[in-house]
Amino acid sequence: MSAKLQQVLDQISRDMHDSHDWGKVASYIPELGQVRPDQFAISVATADGDMFSAGNASTRFSAQSITKVFTLAIALGRAGDQLWRRVGREPSGTAFNSIVQLEHERGRPRNPFVNAGAIVTTDVVLAGREPREALAEFLGFVRAAAEDDDIHINADVARSETAHGHRNFAHAHFLASFGNLKNPPEKVLGTYFHHCATELTTQQLAKAGRFLVGSNTFPHMVSLDRVRRLNALMLTCGHYDGSGEFAYRVGLPAKSGVGGGILGIVPGKASIAAWSPGLDRNGNSKLGTAAMERLAQEMDWSVF
Repeated sequence: MSAKLQQVLDQISRDMHDSHDWGKVASYIPELGQVRPDQFAISVATADGDMFSAGNASTRFSAQSITKVFTLAIALGRAGDQLWRRVGREPSGTAFNSIVQLEHERGRPRNPFVNAGAIVTTDVVLAGREPREALAEFLGFVRAAAEDDDIHINADVARSETAHGHRNFAHAHFLASFGNLKNPPEKVLGTYFHHCATELTTQQLAKAGRFLVGSNTFPHMVSLDRVRRLNALMLTCGHYDGSGEFAYRVGLPAKSGVGGGILGIVPGKASIAAWSPGLDRNGNSKLGTAAMERLAQEMDWSVF
């Protein structure tokens, strides 16, 4: 498989770099709006420890909503029963930052991957602690999973999100009005913006994602039972109102971020990280999605 996988990744990278439609970067976060859209990287970390990459695989990018997978894993370990009383587990069918559904459902977010749900998840992780302590646990988790301490939070991106995160502030105050936020909104959002501002490469992300492969690589970090549930949520909710389309085209659990990254999981086999900063209309990486579709087809990887 090794030789074929590297050949497939190299060809995908060449084809993506030849593209004339890179999508549009997330300009509503000014720091992300400065990123060149014509970049692409892909990495695969196998369950047995091999790494394969192509493209700009050593370039750091903003993980953004991909970090919700890691904070959710931590929250489920700390207070899973409490979390599920406060957040649902159903696909949203609406944009990741929509407040209409939150109002309709009286302050209980549809799932933990839409922004409102991730804000509640961050609130659970914060319980009884200061933001620096929660962020230290988050970074420690990601670094341990990636077996790499050179993963950091970009303070400039966090400040940019804070200065322009008006809709997230609206979400937080709306959640608080229904009693679904235990900490002050500003404290929760400060933590939320900072973990979303984590920077890493596709190689680091693919390696960090191996705890979701379910091969007992990290049984001390996350139980296999929790891994199955995280993968189920990634498959049904990981791409917001584009989740069904992604499942149809790619057939793998995955989580996207508006920094252009996608973390995908081939259960029992591999963790995949793709990155191209240009987004489609749903806020998911345009070429990252295309690359994941090609890779799944070429390697015959699917959960279906």
